[in-house]
Amino acid sequence: MSRPEKPHLNLVIMGHVDHGKSTTTGHLLYLAGVVDERTIKQYEEEARKLGKETFKFAWILDNLKEERERGLTIDLRFLKFETKKYYFTIIDAPGHRDFVKNMITGASQADGAILFVSAKRGEFEAGIGPGGQTREHAFLAFTLGVNQLVVAVNKMDDPTVNWSEERFNEIKNEVSRMLRMVGYKVEKVPFVPVSGWTGDNLVKPSDKMPWYKGPTLLEALDTFEVPPKPIDKPLRIPIQDVYSITGVGTVPVGRVETGVLKEGDMVVFMPANKQGEVKSIEMHHTRIPRAEPGDNIGFNVRGIAKTDIRRGDVCGHVNNPPTVARELIGQIIVIYHPTAIAAGYTPVMHFHTGQMAVRFVELIRKFDPRTGQTVEEKPSFLKTGDAALVRLEPLRPISIETYSDFPEIGRFAIRDMGTTIAAGIVKEITKKGLQ
Repeated sequence: MSRPEKPHLNLVIMGHVDHGKSTTTGHLLYLAGVVDERTIKQYEEEARKLGKETFKFAWILDNLKEERERGLTIDLRFLKFETKKYYFTIIDAPGHRDFVKNMITGASQADGAILFVSAKRGEFEAGIGPGGQTREHAFLAFTLGVNQLVVAVNKMDDPTVNWSEERFNEIKNEVSRMLRMVGYKVEKVPFVPVSGWTGDNLVKPSDKMPWYKGPTLLEALDTFEVPPKPIDKPLRIPIQDVYSITGVGTVPVGRVETGVLKEGDMVVFMPANKQGEVKSIEMHHTRIPRAEPGDNIGFNVRGIAKTDIRRGDVCGHVNNPPTVARELIGQIIVIYHPTAIAAGYTPVMHFHTGQMAVRFVELIRKFDPRTGQTVEEKPSFLKTGDAALVRLEPLRPISIETYSDFPEIGRFAIRDMGTTIAAGIVKEITKKGLQ
């Protein structure tokens, strides 16, 4: 008998810049046996040459030369490690402000998150205060459907902390209060005191904190649960690419978000409104008879030309086609805007695999993100930090669903001038159809 394979979960790494995400994650991977001693030695040498010695573990994640020299983690990287219960793939979501879009595209496929907070005096306060990314990342993760969380209280070795139980509890109480406001069930969130630099409590219990009786960071990840696969929902596959393969025909590529696709199915692509029959399905170069949620597939469709469909279209069955929206109501949080957003503002909306210019038709109401209570009806503008219901009109119809029906494809980001302005979910689709 072959052993049953452990379930796979995707993990997103979050937290304020310089709170030790990359170093701790790199050290965790090293201690978990993913990265060998030789590689670490090599990173140590290179880091020393560049005068950035303290970065050696972070370099496991930052192993792109250009990024190393800038000292930043930019793109999403996929790294695997295992715990007793699971195989994890890390989606390294960086903490610098202009990388929030990566966080949005990355977090939308994460099953759980580690939120790093620094225990160091001054750093913790900066991260959780106004403009700090601790709160922003937690709110984003929750908005984007990442509802399982572990909090790593990092830098416990710092001289201002010195493994103090009192400081740990102070941080735990403060972060718990913030997470509760965001919407997390705090009683389900483990808080783990760690040092990403010394490696304490990452994989083995630390002797420096005899007062702590809880799990190590690696063990805490096993409190996550496998999210149920939405097999019984209608089929939805956001298209990432379309290929035309000689001798085969048109092959759209995408990840099944909901439902099941089988050979012989009649499918339709929206908003292109083109139909065809599924002749074959492939995953990792192997032909499969059916595809389920989470599967990244290419599938050959008869009756459709490559030019008929494009990235951002959604595939569904003809008897339950994907929704096409001409106007929608979104619930957004403004992450960053240099001045203010008013009706008429036209930035770009990023949603599942697509993007489209979108007009803010109406600001319906502003509410308190912590309580959901209305702060102001029909506000004349929105600024950084505001949460609101807004009416949005894409310049051309797009295929998107409400968050309540399909959380997988019912969220979006608003971007402008190379930065993420807001993140949100689709509350209601007010005008449907192509015309």
